[in-house]
Amino acid sequence: MAPPGRSDIAYYRNEWALLLDCASPTSNARRFGELASAADWSRLLVLAEEHGVLGHLAARISGLDEKIVPADGRSLLVERYRLQVFRTLGMNRELFRLLKLFAGKEIGALVVKGPVLAIDAYGDPAIRSYGDLDLLVRQRDIRSATEALEAAGYEATVPLSAIDARKIPGQYLFRTLESRLLVELHNDLTLRYFPYRLPIEEFFARQTHVPLDGHEVPALSIEDELVYICVHGATHLWERLGWIADVAALVTRQRDIDWQAATETAREVGAERMLATGLYLASDLLRASLPAPVLAKLEVDAGAARLAAYVRAWLAEGGHKQPGLFERAAFRLRMRGNGFSAPAYLLRLSLSPTEEDWNPTVPENRHGFFDAVRRPFRLARKYGRGGKS
Repeated sequence: MAPPGRSDIAYYRNEWALLLDCASPTSNARRFGELASAADWSRLLVLAEEHGVLGHLAARISGLDEKIVPADGRSLLVERYRLQVFRTLGMNRELFRLLKLFAGKEIGALVVKGPVLAIDAYGDPAIRSYGDLDLLVRQRDIRSATEALEAAGYEATVPLSAIDARKIPGQYLFRTLESRLLVELHNDLTLRYFPYRLPIEEFFARQTHVPLDGHEVPALSIEDELVYICVHGATHLWERLGWIADVAALVTRQRDIDWQAATETAREVGAERMLATGLYLASDLLRASLPAPVLAKLEVDAGAARLAAYVRAWLAEGGHKQPGLFERAAFRLRMRGNGFSAPAYLLRLSLSPTEEDWNPTVPENRHGFFDAVRRPFRLARKYGRGGKS
């Protein structure tokens, strides 16, 4: 399927309206049918894949009249979704293997996003599109986890020598060449986009267990998960509709959210504005139902409304027209808030080197000063012309 012209994708209003309705937890069947009959399905499938909501679309067309959806569009969607389901099953099987491996070595791990979010938000492990497995692991266990994953057939992008030198990447990434499976390990040191350091021990203490294919998978509490996915969405400037759909589905399906606990978690990590923006987008764009007190606070949050307006301006581009370097910087300043905390946050992000900034010609036990100095120039090259994150 050939993608549409990049300059044209913003004008696919019928398809974008259908995609918004498809991703909404309060979609109306009659409205969806009317929108579906006016859509160009080749364009629609491109947007659905760009925004990570192919599973949402597949779930919605099952009850539609066959005359509304063209046969070729339906068959292509079914085939793409089948591949997503098979991949999900394979990733879940590998997740169970890794959790058993870590448990045998007494390595604590919590699953974030991925299949546990699919269950918590949708009750279906295959409806979300994701390409890797994300685990929260304490820094003290990173070396043991790396050794265990390498012994299990994974290739580590962060070598043991860098771990021993206490160099902190953006994530500890592992891959298998045969299956192209990616595993990412995160902790309170790698999650730089949290304004304040993640209280990882509290997250472990509040953990829950999510039933997944006959297994009990360790995961974040619902409140911590909500804050986590809002920070993740803000980190990537909410460039995919699927991330907003996750927030909308989670707050809709989980009726017993402790909103005070979620607010406290957001305050503890400095992500109050990020949480508010995620909730604002879920409510305004996808009609997610929020409790009256939460909605009342959002209605007077001018900062969250302003950020949501920026997101709406570039969201429908489907990844083809990205905000440039200065737009990204301005967005990050505003999502942190006002006063001294905003520029301090942006400065820290700009000068905290990750593995992309490490100089391979410099010994790993050398100080990372030059890596930090190099980072702003690399970011300018990457995003100076609207490069994608």
